[in-house]
Amino acid sequence: MYKLMIVDDSNIIRNRIQRAYDSGKFTLVATATSGVAALEKFSIHRPDVITMDLTMPQMDGLECIEKIIAQDPEVRILVVSALSDKATGIEALSLGASGFLCKPFSEEELVDALEELMQD
Repeated sequence: MYKLMIVDDSNIIRNRIQRAYDSGKFTLVATATSGVAALEKFSIHRPDVITMDLTMPQMDGLECIEKIIAQDPEVRILVVSALSDKATGIEALSLGASGFLCKPFSEEELVDALEELMQD
């Protein structure tokens, strides 16, 4: 059972991710609406997997990824973003994210992406 943290400032997206991962492989340990909150919760809950939005107030996803990876290089981060901008996705991966999923996504796409993330 993997510990999951959802980081997204959109309530709708957080709820969609919560519904989708219900495969029994992941247990939700925390949700955060900003990069700042994500860092705090990360150090408390130490999730194995994080879904990370890139555009958030206070601290964007890229900065947050960098700081989390610095604490735990093993953590798997799935970037979930509406940005179809490939460069941002590539930057996120270069900072240590493990995968990228574009919004809007289907629940099936999300589950596939999370499972793929854990197989590497």
